[in-house]
Amino acid sequence: MNYIDTLLFQFYPYIALAVFAVGCWARFDFAPYTWRTGSSQLLSGKWMRLGSNWFHVGVLAILGGHLVGLLTPHAVYEHFISAPQKQLLAMVVGGIFGAMCFVGLSILLARRLFNPRIRATSSGRDILILALLYIQLILGLCSIYVSSGHMDGDQMIKLGEWAQHIVTFRGGAAGYIADAHWIFKAHVFLGMTLILLTPFTRLVHVWSIPLAYLTRPYQLVRKRQRPLQYKAR
Repeated sequence: MNYIDTLLFQFYPYIALAVFAVGCWARFDFAPYTWRTGSSQLLSGKWMRLGSNWFHVGVLAILGGHLVGLLTPHAVYEHFISAPQKQLLAMVVGGIFGAMCFVGLSILLARRLFNPRIRATSSGRDILILALLYIQLILGLCSIYVSSGHMDGDQMIKLGEWAQHIVTFRGGAAGYIADAHWIFKAHVFLGMTLILLTPFTRLVHVWSIPLAYLTRPYQLVRKRQRPLQYKAR
C-alpha cells in the first residue's frame, strides 16, 4: 500500500462525505429554489419516459445492491449464501439492472447533447454529471467482466471490509483495496467524487423522495369547456 492508496481510499471518502452532508444542508437552507431536477420533459417529451424510467429503476436497484452488498458483514450472510454465490448473484443482478440503466442513461445523455432545445437550456454541470454517471456505469459493467476471472468471492469480501471500515471510522480501510484491480479502484474513486459533487448539481434531488404523493388527496382536473356561441337571429 502506498501514500496514494491511503489518500484516495482512507481520507478522500471522508472529505467527500463531509462535503456532501454540509453542502446539501447549505444548499437546502440558503438556495431551496435550486433544489430541483431541472426536468427537460416540457421542452421535449420524445424518449423521455423510456429513458427516465429505465435509468431510475436501474440506478435505484444498483444503489440498493451496493449498500446491502458492501455494508452487510460477511459473518451475517455466510450461513445462508457463500461468498462465491454472493459474487455470482451480484454479477447477474448487477448486469441486468446495469444494462437497463445503461440504456436509459444513453437516451437521457443523447437528448441532452443532441436535442437543440434541451441543449440550449442545459448547463455545463448538467452535461458533466451525466457524463460522469455514464463513465461510472461503464466502469461498473466492466468490473463484472473482471470479477468473472476470480469467482472465489475474495475481492468482494475485501471491498465490503473497506466500505464497513469507512462507515465505522476505523483505520486500515485502504489496505483492503490496495491490491484491487484498477477498474475497482477507479469505480470507487469516481463514486466518491460523485458524492462530493452532489450538493452542486441536480443530484441533490436524491434526497427528495416524494412520499407525500402517497397520502395527498386526488387532484381534480376538468377539461376546459368550449364557450357557447350564440347565433344572431
